[in-house]
Amino acid sequence: MIMTKSPHEIEIMREAGKVVAACHAELAKFIRPGITTLEIDTFVESYITRHGMEPAQKGYNGYPFAACTSVNDVICHGFPSTYRLKDGDIITVDMVAKHKGLHADSAWSYAVGDISPQARHLMVVTHRALFVGIEQAVVGNHLSDIGHAIQTYVESEGLSVVRDYIGHGIGREMHEDPQVLHYGPPHKGIRLRKGLAITIEPMVNTGTYETKVDSDGWTVRTKDGGLSIQYEHTLVITDNGPDILTAL
Repeated sequence: MIMTKSPHEIEIMREAGKVVAACHAELAKFIRPGITTLEIDTFVESYITRHGMEPAQKGYNGYPFAACTSVNDVICHGFPSTYRLKDGDIITVDMVAKHKGLHADSAWSYAVGDISPQARHLMVVTHRALFVGIEQAVVGNHLSDIGHAIQTYVESEGLSVVRDYIGHGIGREMHEDPQVLHYGPPHKGIRLRKGLAITIEPMVNTGTYETKVDSDGWTVRTKDGGLSIQYEHTLVITDNGPDILTAL
């Protein structure tokens, strides 16, 4: 069932979103060559809990960390570890804050030191793709208009959009209906309406969009070993356009 959110619920989600956004802003200063992805996870958990909220990913379906840290060829759900970031790496950090029973979810990507032109192009295009999708999140559009716009733009830049992992509704649960694809034809699916809260979170690869999963059952990588990056916002549909809840 697809549930819209009340103004009160939206404001609670906005409070959670501000903490997530502020944590990402601090991570931009914290991430550098030499730190471990486990140190990033500790930073995220401490930041969210210090602000009186719950790092909702920790324990979700057995996931053991507060953040997902996905480096280079890892698309999503990367386990924090003792791996030390090195110059030239790219990393996506995904986090969810739960506040008064409601969630806000955002993934952001970071360059570690000096990165290659290919990696820079990937980051620029994926960041733009997020906002290309958000531009379609308006009352009256079809849900698939979001994914069609993202896929069309990304492929025009010579990159590919992951099919196996997608955006979603969000609110009382971390993952709610509807599913938000980042690819496909336009003018399909439900009509977007006021109060619908969703995530848009394109994952973009330099090579094939195909994926594989590590033996830990969580870590998702590109099938061909190419680079991958992701950007994600939580937003709500309003009469005045998309309202991004995880923006500073």
